[in-house]
Amino acid sequence: MRIRLACCVAALYSAAAFADSNDPCGRVRAALGDRLADVKCVVSLDLTTNNAATTPANNSITGLPALAFTPVTDRGVISPNPPNRTSITKAVPGLQIEARVAGDATSEARFLLRLPEDWNGKLVVAGASGTRSEFNGDFSWSDYVVQKGYAYASQNKGILNLFLVGVSATPPADPLACRLNPASPVWVHFYDNDPAKPFTEWQERIVEAAKLARDGVKARYQHYPRYTYAVGTSNGGYQVRRAIEEAPDLFDGGVDWEGTFVDPSANNLLGTLPPAIRNFPAYVGSGFDANSAAAQAIRAAGYPPDIVNRNAAGAVTASLWQSYSAQFWEVTQCQWQKRLDPDYRTYVDGPGNYDYLSRAGTTDVAENLAAFETTGKIKQPLITVAGTMDALLPIRTQARAYAARVAASRKGNDDHRSAQYRLYEVQNGNHIETFRDTFSQLEFIQPHAQRAFDLLVAHVEGGAALPPDQCIGHRGTIDGHPSQPGQCASLFVP
Repeated sequence: MRIRLACCVAALYSAAAFADSNDPCGRVRAALGDRLADVKCVVSLDLTTNNAATTPANNSITGLPALAFTPVTDRGVISPNPPNRTSITKAVPGLQIEARVAGDATSEARFLLRLPEDWNGKLVVAGASGTRSEFNGDFSWSDYVVQKGYAYASQNKGILNLFLVGVSATPPADPLACRLNPASPVWVHFYDNDPAKPFTEWQERIVEAAKLARDGVKARYQHYPRYTYAVGTSNGGYQVRRAIEEAPDLFDGGVDWEGTFVDPSANNLLGTLPPAIRNFPAYVGSGFDANSAAAQAIRAAGYPPDIVNRNAAGAVTASLWQSYSAQFWEVTQCQWQKRLDPDYRTYVDGPGNYDYLSRAGTTDVAENLAAFETTGKIKQPLITVAGTMDALLPIRTQARAYAARVAASRKGNDDHRSAQYRLYEVQNGNHIETFRDTFSQLEFIQPHAQRAFDLLVAHVEGGAALPPDQCIGHRGTIDGHPSQPGQCASLFVP
């Protein structure tokens, strides 16, 4: 009887969806009204990325500087290389709505909504990693869920990406300029360091996107979504956590893939990045010696061990830590420090010399972190999927710290609560999937994050038990009866 009813309900949605077939965008535009501006609504033959028009070209918004809007780059930042991205087995016709959020005084906040013809009655709302655009999840999340019939919404945390300040050996005049890495003469300005863009806005934007998407869904299908799920990676995973903590009336559950842990304790990016930045040059000088004092200091800060590739002559050809140093460590520390502790002289006193605990005693940095911290007080089911070899958000100080925060908030009786929490650790998973191209010992996280989403849906909608916390071994999968329950015993297994 339940199956027959579900079929009838799905048919009703499908029929209602095309009652306005003569003007498929008009009803959605009318429902969202003056909340959006510069609305572009298209009837798409395929909402997956097999359709080149699904993700706009980089720098395609007139009037913005280069690098401010980079959708094509953004969708590949974390996802695996092309052969391992989400499998696309069919075209998904429907509507795609791209717009600017009208209420944002800076005109930076953006919104994306995809409404498939064959709607399953549900909605997925995505967060964006880093300072990336609303198209950040196109490979990892949108392709996966729209093929299943979900409506898909995303947003950019209310911020554009960055713009080039200059190329010079010394800091430029812009006080918010950040160097791309210690050896780079390239300086950039992140929009989220501007005074009008506090990090506290990130949680507000995913909630706003859910409200907009629900109204868009209602206009298109004449019915609000039966279930709404939050998904996101890195800073987008942070948004998921905050959505599940603060907006249980909008979200029925969430999956955060390596979400950022925000806390005024030392387990935050301003506490863990400086030791890595400070000790890395000496580690290189040691010949990438894992037993050097510098390497030990980096690991003591919570980081996983390095992976070093050498040629037949013993020369280093690649280092995992070096990849993170070149792309993430210093530029991320600069970005967060300039927002949260702007009086620190970044390139005079040195990014690696920043002492969070000392600064917390004399500045407002701890209070600024507390203003957007992840509390762990979840009010709907939430799954975290994180890799043991993450060297940007180390699992010891990030995913495990958040899991401990959730546990502390419920005083050990997690199994008796309707808002279940799970941490699934991926052995040898890291923050950037494409790093596996260079370091074959690494594992992809994306398939486990997507599997976690399916398990979450089965739990929320059908009452299926969530598999327990576990370590997902090499070439393994999330298991209802794991051979490695709890945390991974080692961060790296060759």
